[in-house]
Amino acid sequence: MEKRTCCNHQLPEGYVPEHHKDADAAYDHFLITSDTLSLDKACNLVRSDSAGAISTFEGTTRNTFNGQRVIRLEYDAYQPLAKTEWYKIVQEARAKYHILGTSMHHRIGKVDVGQTSVIIAVSSAHRADAISAVHFLIDSLKVRLPIWKKELLDDGTNSWKQNESIDLDAHQPISH
Repeated sequence: MEKRTCCNHQLPEGYVPEHHKDADAAYDHFLITSDTLSLDKACNLVRSDSAGAISTFEGTTRNTFNGQRVIRLEYDAYQPLAKTEWYKIVQEARAKYHILGTSMHHRIGKVDVGQTSVIIAVSSAHRADAISAVHFLIDSLKVRLPIWKKELLDDGTNSWKQNESIDLDAHQPISH
């Protein structure tokens, strides 16, 4: 029986995984919302019987920055471009790592201290791929997505934060 690859894994001839029937909608999930985010929901979207690992990143609003007290963050996004760019980033992650599903949920609007502003979840057959992919995806989001953060401090000042400067070439593929 001839084998073919899916997400860098061998599959029986004629088998088409559910997540390949409509890749953007079926197994790679994107959400920008003003609603509270749920880690469980993000994980459930990437859960699969083929996955031996689900790795996550949950970014929260901390109460200080550079010694100043943070009141809250406010996010804004250009959603159509963010979605298009996210799916490009996911395809780059798929080329580097053996992953099955991805989920990226990001808040916009006011995000108080202690609340979650971003969740990334990745499923894969093996933990190393899931962990590395999550790291690549959050770094790529910070550099490339048109999502902006304003920090409001207790002294009444606020400032829009620039996207981070991160060397994305430092993320190397995993060989099995």
